[in-house]
Amino acid sequence: MDTKEPRTNSVKSLRKAFSILEELDRCGELSLAEVSDHLTMDKGTAYRLLGTMKEAGYVIQNRETKRYSNSLKLFAMGNRVAKATGYGEVVRPYVDALSERSGETANFGLRTGNSIVYLVKCESKETIRAGLDIGTTVPLYCTGMGKSVLAYLPEDELAKVLSSMRFRKYTETTVSSKEELRAQIAVIRENGYCRDDKEFVDGLICFAAPVFDFHGYPIGAVSLSIPEYRYDPGTTDEKLSALVIDTANAISRQIGRNS
Repeated sequence: MDTKEPRTNSVKSLRKAFSILEELDRCGELSLAEVSDHLTMDKGTAYRLLGTMKEAGYVIQNRETKRYSNSLKLFAMGNRVAKATGYGEVVRPYVDALSERSGETANFGLRTGNSIVYLVKCESKETIRAGLDIGTTVPLYCTGMGKSVLAYLPEDELAKVLSSMRFRKYTETTVSSKEELRAQIAVIRENGYCRDDKEFVDGLICFAAPVFDFHGYPIGAVSLSIPEYRYDPGTTDEKLSALVIDTANAISRQIGRNS
């Protein structure tokens, strides 16, 4: 009986290297031991991968603390990609208007693989604000923008994406299985928007809706980020969900006209 695993084009060392970059992006700075612990990775493997990425200029190491962080090389690459897409310039007025109308931090993100990257942001004028920085990359499965995109992918593509996901608990409310995510996707499709209830960051509530290209394909999403203490389910849901849906639809129409 042949017990060999099916061959794939996946290179495990590359996947591990990318997981390190994503974890450094999430945490900011980590020691070798913390990288190994967070990713359940052999310390020797983590050391070799970090050394290689450091030589290539993607990771830097603090000389005093010996802790690792991502370099500005990734930021520069991301900015060039963002400029190449042209979406930032088109989307900016809509994101600014959404923040003004809601009084909260508004965002636009593009899907990249199994993640969403924050491309445009307009911060709330409130003293206490909520949101993630431009350039931050977050998983699709535990963010409002990410799940908004997932909900409108073609079924065959959605199945492939879900089969490749590795679920990690960032907070107590993070979705932890394909079955749970499927159930949430059904609700998003019915409502036309997603509410992220502290799934990636504790204390952060998000409302998001998908943005479509000329062919009706979900390329990204817009969202509003709200500190939990300002969130009132009785009045907030209806107001903010309507705002993100209207904004997402307006951007979709604009992108369609410009395609």
